[in-house]
Amino acid sequence: MENYFNYFTEIEEHFLKRRGGGLLLSTLDWALIETWKDAGIPLEAALRGIDKTFDHYDQRPSKTRKINGLGFCSQEVLGAAEDMKEAAVGATTQEKPAGFQTGEIANFLQRNAQQLEAAKLPTTGTISVQSLVQESARTLRQLSEELKTKAELPRLEDLERRLTVLEEKLFAALLASTPDEEIVFVRAQADKELAPYRRKMPAAQIDQLQKQYLHKRLLEKYGLPRLSLFYM
Repeated sequence: MENYFNYFTEIEEHFLKRRGGGLLLSTLDWALIETWKDAGIPLEAALRGIDKTFDHYDQRPSKTRKINGLGFCSQEVLGAAEDMKEAAVGATTQEKPAGFQTGEIANFLQRNAQQLEAAKLPTTGTISVQSLVQESARTLRQLSEELKTKAELPRLEDLERRLTVLEEKLFAALLASTPDEEIVFVRAQADKELAPYRRKMPAAQIDQLQKQYLHKRLLEKYGLPRLSLFYM
């Protein structure tokens, strides 16, 4: 996927603009954007799908039910991604520049290391979350220092993979250390918020969205940052 480091912000701003302002995106909305990002949905496809959803809505004679969540745009976003994929067959693609400097990425890694070290972590469970978080913080500081010695940006895809591995290990440790009743409660909240969209999403996407929702809520609970470069 192209290096859309403004992926989340672009989608949020476009959706809110088409909706006419109002409430900010919900936890479920952010989790859905992340499933699109992880699935390689291009930013342009997400924006097209949002536009198409609102265009259809504007043409309806009766507007008793508003588009209050990104889940209502899911089918159109996936459809737009498929259309772009078919249109790109046989065409050559060129990666877009990320638009960030080495120092900016190094500072981002340092800030995340500081936030990891300051996090309030669970003390239950057989896995030492504290040890893993401290190890992750040291890794981020090491990566940051390495970046500062380089005049040019490294391969961002390689750095992103390493950050993804760190984040997945953190999430697995949090999941193992969080009491079952808390996990059940969060899953129940996810099911409740997903209810209006179940007919508009395939089962695989529903399953991925539930996982992303749980992931986000656990990180928020313990004050842990997102490590991906998409959150710069």
